[in-house]
Amino acid sequence: MVATEKRLSTTVLVIGTGGSGLRAAIELAEAGVDVLAVGKRPKEDTHTSLAAGGINAALATMDPEDSWQQHAADTLKESYLLGDPRTAEIVTQGAARGIDDLERFGMAFAREEDGRISQRFFGAHKFRRTAFAGDYTGLEIQRTLIRRANQLAIPVLDSVYITRLLTHEGAVFGAYGFDPATGTRHLIHADAVILAAGGHTRIWRRTSSRRDENTGDSFRLAVDAGARLRDPELVQFHPSGIIEPENAAGTLVSEAARGEGGILRNALGERYMTRYDPRRMELSTRDRVALASYTEIKEGRGTPHGGVWLDVSHLPRQTIMNRLPRVYQTLLDLQMLDITREPIEVAPTAHYSMGGVWVRPEDHSTDVRGLYAIGEAASGLHGANRLGGNSLIELLVYGRLTGRAAAAYSESLTAQPRSAYAVAEARAEIDDLLAADGPENVRALQRAVRDTMTEHAGVVRDEAGLRTGLAELEEIEKRMENVGVHPDIAGFQDLAHAFDLKSAALAARATLEAALERRETRGCHNRSDYPDLDPGLRVNLVWSPSTGITHEPVAPVPDEISSLMQDVSTVGKLVE
Repeated sequence: MVATEKRLSTTVLVIGTGGSGLRAAIELAEAGVDVLAVGKRPKEDTHTSLAAGGINAALATMDPEDSWQQHAADTLKESYLLGDPRTAEIVTQGAARGIDDLERFGMAFAREEDGRISQRFFGAHKFRRTAFAGDYTGLEIQRTLIRRANQLAIPVLDSVYITRLLTHEGAVFGAYGFDPATGTRHLIHADAVILAAGGHTRIWRRTSSRRDENTGDSFRLAVDAGARLRDPELVQFHPSGIIEPENAAGTLVSEAARGEGGILRNALGERYMTRYDPRRMELSTRDRVALASYTEIKEGRGTPHGGVWLDVSHLPRQTIMNRLPRVYQTLLDLQMLDITREPIEVAPTAHYSMGGVWVRPEDHSTDVRGLYAIGEAASGLHGANRLGGNSLIELLVYGRLTGRAAAAYSESLTAQPRSAYAVAEARAEIDDLLAADGPENVRALQRAVRDTMTEHAGVVRDEAGLRTGLAELEEIEKRMENVGVHPDIAGFQDLAHAFDLKSAALAARATLEAALERRETRGCHNRSDYPDLDPGLRVNLVWSPSTGITHEPVAPVPDEISSLMQDVSTVGKLVE
């Protein structure tokens, strides 16, 4: 099979066309720097567009006493002290600028009658600091960024699957990939690369990610280039993902359903949160509610399909139609279920990668010169539990800062060494897969990875289960040596799935090994054999295939922030 290969050159290559990738590209284009953004799915339908709740910034429009220091304190407390304090400072200090940028790009925020941006309580925030646009904030942000990118005529290729970063002597010089529709190869030379290709939550059976996103691409690309991962075991499970139909399993029922008064019941009709958090009930934290639901299912009190009931049918119909329109329409479309009359069957679902590629807090640079990681691909801010609304502001702040850093790095280069050997390796990797004609089915092996992670590295973990998971993964990795890859008249999707599988296997290994090493229960990480938090494990676990796991101390929290870290009243709030 002879493949066409296109050769492109740019100053900065951005991999990923979601919110973080587009924000970085916009920063570069506004500074007059040559930039190219590539993605493997349409930019109008990236994962950012699914974010519903809101975006955080201490604007003090509703509560004048709010401050970036209090926002940082709330963020670090919610992280169970695993978040990086410098990263938290940078994000919270830059948050107002992020909102200003969106306004400059034409974002339509909800506003008060006097014109102020509306802000509401969301998660464990001391003050109202979550700005929003209905229940489609992420979608509106994505549309706003696309509109600005179009105004700047930023070239976007959203049908390119990047298979490998190109490096020479510890520095990146571009990337290699192909078009899943046509098989056309792309050799892209760049001075710097910004990796914004998401996390790894698709490697669980139930996930809020769609089939071909968050498969661990960022993790594999970075690690293969010589970077490391930090805290891959710290994964946030959302309490309410739907179970049926199978092709939509994990699709989120917004937490607004609980915030508006939704009730959780098991198969016996018991309102079981009375046993787990009698004070906050359904308004408890994501990790607490997910653990409660998991326990009910595991102990045999689950629904017929292995879930629990989330019931809003007791609420006035008008409340549901006005406050939960997206939830209502989603369930009607997917299940022909009228939530004003019947409960929703839900279960915990893998939702957000709080760990990711190891980056420096100042500019999100990695161990590889010229390589940066942002958004859910990166780590540092969220620790062991993500404060609701922080992910959207993080991508705006670091999209801007990393764009500037990548431009400065390019400016500093006197020459850019390239490697014919690295390019040949990238070509050969695709050639070898296309020539693979073994008996193993790529999609079946993807399902095997998801089954292993769901059974042994889900909401609750223990040593025996994790070791079993590693043994199963080793067997899967052996079977991967005998895959068959078969492009057909529909295109090269099977080749894309083969690379998704490679990413999933690497991300699964990193997650299992780090989860085994973290012998404590902290935030989202529940070890039934180590049920207590261990102060000695207030460390980040840094992983690479060559060095295994190392313990990296977390920097001390500055006094001006630590003095503000306190228990926040949760009365009437939905805690995340």
